[in-house]
Amino acid sequence: MSGSNEALLSFFLNRLTRRSRLSQEEQDAILALPSHAERIAAHADIIHPGERTDHATLVGKGIIARFDQLASGKRQITSLYYRGDMCDLHSVTSPVAGWGLEAMTPSLVLKIAHSDLRELAVRYPAIAMAFWRDTTVDGSIIAKWAANLGRQPALPRLAHLFCEAGVRLEDAGCGHRQQYDLGLTQEQLADVAGLTAVHVNRTLQELRGEGLIESSGQTRIPDWERLCSIAEFDPTYLLRFKQPL
Repeated sequence: MSGSNEALLSFFLNRLTRRSRLSQEEQDAILALPSHAERIAAHADIIHPGERTDHATLVGKGIIARFDQLASGKRQITSLYYRGDMCDLHSVTSPVAGWGLEAMTPSLVLKIAHSDLRELAVRYPAIAMAFWRDTTVDGSIIAKWAANLGRQPALPRLAHLFCEAGVRLEDAGCGHRQQYDLGLTQEQLADVAGLTAVHVNRTLQELRGEGLIESSGQTRIPDWERLCSIAEFDPTYLLRFKQPL
């Protein structure tokens, strides 16, 4: 495995060790996972709904979206994944995708064979528990998104997206929660928020008019506490423990 692949795996290891205690031997085993790096163009699909896959996808750079697709071809994005996130770790136990993965921006991913992840989990029970905890975080985020899409008006819905992105990108070492590069178009934000592009544009103007966000190449949040209040953002659902378990 190349050194660059190990560097990308270290982002995943950092995510795991924020929530799980792993020995040095267990950490080294994760960094030694065989993997294949692949660059993905923006808007390109990585996995289609119903496709059988034999590997999991780790984000090394860019933003990957999980989506569901209706018979009409319309899509709803159900989660975003940033550097260090394993988009589909649960596919190790459920290899037929009930969802799809799409690159929202130009991205770099690592593909890691299910067989290697299973072998690691069998050999090291603490790693199996860390993987389990990681998929629990994934499910918790999707549940929060469902509540926001179903019950929140447009403004707090988008505000929540910016708050969550800030915390998760900060954890990934990709900026600060009050200043980061999200890199999504208004059309993509519309797909994420379940709104029309026109509604997103109007809501972004309202957020800017209220001084809640600023955009000049990067997203800037001048008053973090105020935006969190409007979004009803409580990061508890991200399972960011004070100490790894």
